[in-house]
Amino acid sequence: MGASTVLKNYINGAWCSSSATTHLDIINPATTDVLATVPLSSASEVDQAAQAAQAAFVSWRRTPATDRIQYLFKLKTLLEEQLEALAQTITQECGKTLAESKGELRRAIENVEVACGIPILMQGYNSEDIAKGIDESMIRQPLGVTAVIAPFNFPSMISFWFMPYAIACGNTVILKPSERVPLTMQAIVQLLEQTGLPKGVVNLVNGDKTVVDAILDHSLIRAISFVGSTPVAKYVYSRAAANGKRAQCQGGAKNPVIILPDADIDMTTRIMADSAFGCAGQRCLAASIAVTIGGARQPFTEAIADVAQSRIVGYGLDDNVQMGPVISAQSQTRIEGLIQKGADEGATVLVDGRQPSVSRYEKGYFVRPTILQNVDPTGDIARTEIFGPVLSLMHLETFEDAIALINGGQYGNMACLFTSSGAAARKFRYEAEVGNIGINIGVAAPMAFFPFSGWKDSFFGDLHGQGHQAVEFFTQTKVVVERWKDWTRQF
Repeated sequence: MGASTVLKNYINGAWCSSSATTHLDIINPATTDVLATVPLSSASEVDQAAQAAQAAFVSWRRTPATDRIQYLFKLKTLLEEQLEALAQTITQECGKTLAESKGELRRAIENVEVACGIPILMQGYNSEDIAKGIDESMIRQPLGVTAVIAPFNFPSMISFWFMPYAIACGNTVILKPSERVPLTMQAIVQLLEQTGLPKGVVNLVNGDKTVVDAILDHSLIRAISFVGSTPVAKYVYSRAAANGKRAQCQGGAKNPVIILPDADIDMTTRIMADSAFGCAGQRCLAASIAVTIGGARQPFTEAIADVAQSRIVGYGLDDNVQMGPVISAQSQTRIEGLIQKGADEGATVLVDGRQPSVSRYEKGYFVRPTILQNVDPTGDIARTEIFGPVLSLMHLETFEDAIALINGGQYGNMACLFTSSGAAARKFRYEAEVGNIGINIGVAAPMAFFPFSGWKDSFFGDLHGQGHQAVEFFTQTKVVVERWKDWTRQF
């Protein structure tokens, strides 16, 4: 694609030009080259997609589950074959390294594989003779038209927390990729098209808030899956719920990591650097606060500072690059402003990644790894999701103080502990009030057959993406009570 390419929507099995009057350039954040142009579609185009999806649902829900998953088997094969090209697209539009892009696609493929188990995962249950001659069963049926509203930071993976399960369960889907990174999903829908998936089962509408609001308000759309910042997650959840829709809305995070004196400092440092600075810190499971306890303070501080200073930053398609740019100039400005805010609150900027000059990519939106030392646990910077390669260091006297810090936070997405103590690990797992726990793990990302949990202001809803909970979310239960004998019983 080139700068003159205007992306199309995919509605009812056909690629169609949008009637949008406003378009956005898709920018490579490392080079600032314009990759293509995305239309900001209208509410009427959402309606077209919803009508097509509803029409397709009539026959799709009657397609046996064993037949529905054949399209997913084909999709898995195509994703494997096109993994390198898709990874390059992710890196070009999102900025992460090629290795990170490939890893993201692997997690997407895992969800396709799990969704292929829908003939078993979607099974109900039954009981005979709940009363004399009366049997009762529970079956699962699809909802209808569903929608996925995806963020910029994982252009492929996050949609796959939802979409494969939705269609495997017999639903139809409208995809709304982030207008910042729509190229990847454009390519994936082209692969879906190659599987022979019936028209209208999966639709794609490009756009911004206008499209989101149209999805939230449309009477035919039964369920919304969303990932993004907490303020927007609250907005999507409340508006979807007000319109009688199911909603699962993943919000922001401020993920703390506790380092006890008995932790292996070398291992901890390597893992923590990947967690805090991987994907340029633009992921909801990035470690953002490191809390040292007792004697862990000095060795960890020195080690993580050395790693941060030595991390290779550049264009993700170049060899040996360990971290790419952030997504936009606005994000770069925001992150650098928050680093300054931390300093204003009394933190020491131990490693300063602001305004770097990256050879050959001087115009790119880069922020190098940054370490803020002695961050005030009560300050704004300790509570604000920076969403960039910035790690805040704190020191507390006791393990109990650290758990209290976690439990007193606004968010509940992830918390991790580094230790050699099984007793400490069990206490942490038991008491930390977050949805994803890591023990000697820096990014506690669940496999596709586990739910992507989140608590407090990190999640709004009851059922998460992936695995069994995704199947529950995309189906509704129907209980059948029936009598087929003992008609002569007197009442």
